[in-house]
Amino acid sequence: MCRNIRPLNNFEPPATRDEVTAAALQYVRKVAGTTKPSQANEEVFYAAVKEIAHITEHLLDDLVTAAPPKNRDVEAAKARARAQARYA
Repeated sequence: MCRNIRPLNNFEPPATRDEVTAAALQYVRKVAGTTKPSQANEEVFYAAVKEIAHITEHLLDDLVTAAPPKNRDVEAAKARARAQARYA
């Protein structure tokens, strides 16, 4: 999985539309093998991003978990600590 795509499920507050779209964009970039589409592919590229974001929102709405919601600040601190240990 692309390292730039972050888990979006089970957070309080829930993932925003911008976060879902950013994850969809990263996914399409990875699959397409490019960070910016050519003019010929721009329409289908961004249509794919829009569709994947839409489906992802449905997925996040429908997922069920018994775990308590995660705190964004705590998870971000854990990620920073992992990065510091990895790159120190």
